[in-house]
Amino acid sequence: MDKNVIMKQLSSNNISSFILEQQNDIVLQYEQHEQASTMLMPINSCTKSIVSALFCIGLDEGWLPSIHTPIVEWFPELKHSDDKRKLNITAEHVLTLSAGFRWNEFGGNKDFPRMTRTKQWLKYALEQPLTAEPGTSWCYNSGISQILSAIITRASGKSLAEIAEQKLFQPLGIADYTWKRDPEGYYTGGFGMELTAVDMLKFGRLFLQQGSWNGQQIISAEHCMQAISPYIQAEVPEQGYYGWHWWYDEQDDVPFYYARGYGGQFIIIVPSAEAVLVFTREQKYKARSPLEIFREHICPYLKVASS
Repeated sequence: MDKNVIMKQLSSNNISSFILEQQNDIVLQYEQHEQASTMLMPINSCTKSIVSALFCIGLDEGWLPSIHTPIVEWFPELKHSDDKRKLNITAEHVLTLSAGFRWNEFGGNKDFPRMTRTKQWLKYALEQPLTAEPGTSWCYNSGISQILSAIITRASGKSLAEIAEQKLFQPLGIADYTWKRDPEGYYTGGFGMELTAVDMLKFGRLFLQQGSWNGQQIISAEHCMQAISPYIQAEVPEQGYYGWHWWYDEQDDVPFYYARGYGGQFIIIVPSAEAVLVFTREQKYKARSPLEIFREHICPYLKVASS
């Protein structure tokens, strides 16, 4: 691994902080400015993977039923929908962004900002028409992630922040974070959290260790593996697969899975090399994706390290 080349890539692409940890040791760390790794940063859609972890905890503890449970259990208003296919949408379809809703996250008449301008985000997301049978088609949809947030909240009787603090953050030693809410008081499921790069690394290590932390099983290994498994192929222009609000792909025969946030926020886990990587970047910068830097300059080293 040519550390000088990697450092140049990080600097020229305005990366705020980067950490590469292998076998619990820091192999390489970069900070654009002093203490960048310990400052709160918006992690954007990496929030989705943290919400997925809370869902896994709910399954472990039994206050969430099977992933095959229709979401009408938590949203009885769907019984009155003109499209009865909505009664077939399950929690698994929500977790894997395969519920079938029409949604344009990024281009044209964007649904995500339109949703956030309403007073009822859930109503907006649930009322979108279906363009595919539930479970048959993938579509990136942060409205679905807000539905997931509400499912966890309604099933547990607690807010996402309460569950996260008690069951996830406290065991990991994460004390500093912020988290937005929607107008109805639900914590945002698809974005809206701020964490430090150091704490993002802890979260990644938890999944590398299949839910185990300091001898305590925070999340069952079974549900950790289900969460990161490739469930459905992402559609162009994306590549790879999607799991339970996690991405999955391979590079040069090296499998990896990752949480990804708008602007350059990444938590990448490479099990074969026992490695966790974190990238953060301020959203104002438009530059090369950290995922490209990982694929080109870091993955070849990890491939050799894991062989």
